[in-house]
Amino acid sequence: MTATIIDGRMLAKNIRQDLKEEIIRLKAKGVTPGLAVIIVGHDPASVTYVKAKAKACQEIGIYSDIFWMAEETTEAELLKQINDLNENPNIHGILVQLPLPPHISEQAVINTIAPEKDVDGFHPVNAGKLMIGAEGFIPCTPHGIIKMIQSTGETIAGKHAVVIGRSNIVGKPMATLLLREHATVTICHSRTKDLSKITKQADILVVACGCPGVIGREHVAEGAIVIDVGVNRKPEGQLVGDVRFDEVKEKAAYLTPVPGGVGPMTITMLLYNTVQAAKQAVQQEASYKC
Repeated sequence: MTATIIDGRMLAKNIRQDLKEEIIRLKAKGVTPGLAVIIVGHDPASVTYVKAKAKACQEIGIYSDIFWMAEETTEAELLKQINDLNENPNIHGILVQLPLPPHISEQAVINTIAPEKDVDGFHPVNAGKLMIGAEGFIPCTPHGIIKMIQSTGETIAGKHAVVIGRSNIVGKPMATLLLREHATVTICHSRTKDLSKITKQADILVVACGCPGVIGREHVAEGAIVIDVGVNRKPEGQLVGDVRFDEVKEKAAYLTPVPGGVGPMTITMLLYNTVQAAKQAVQQEASYKC
């Protein structure tokens, strides 16, 4: 068996085309979706990600504004900038690029973003809504992964899904989304014993632990769907995932590449959330006028 590659770039392209059409309709109503991105410091990876997000916004018609803040920016200064954007009616989504300098509380920053502009889906209000199945913003990477799994045509309901990683950004929301799709879910992490025994039971395996090449052929069941979330850079500059691609592709039914897999979908779901935030703002404005 050789795995079918889940092409994140192509799937992202199709979703972005649909978003373009929604944006045209919003602009006809006098509303241009707006995304503000704040970056503190000059971490090279963060700068690259922010530029990619700005480019993606421009390509589909979203207004984007990048706020470059110095490494020595205080927490109070950053929170003031966020509050100013919370009050700006032309900004529908706010994203603060992580990681932040150690003197700034990540949780304080997340808590300050208005839930209705929290297009990352990290605010406790949106996290709570995800947990109880209410409508809210879904974190972009897990949301994109669900779309990728669905693109295979395979049903999620009834499958055993194993998620490796328990972060608030990917692992926990990923497990919750899979539960919402009626999968039976197991979460593994750094203290899990006999990892391969568990992962070999998975019909769907999502690997998000940030450990290059940690998952190989011996961890994967024949015919599994394997989603590699890891993005790790080797000393020579090559990007690799958490999955040993060449090994696993001979055993899995479906497999995502790195790069070109989950990454493009993460940015696309950020665009999706921004458009949804703009639509909600239009609806709220209409309700005020009634």
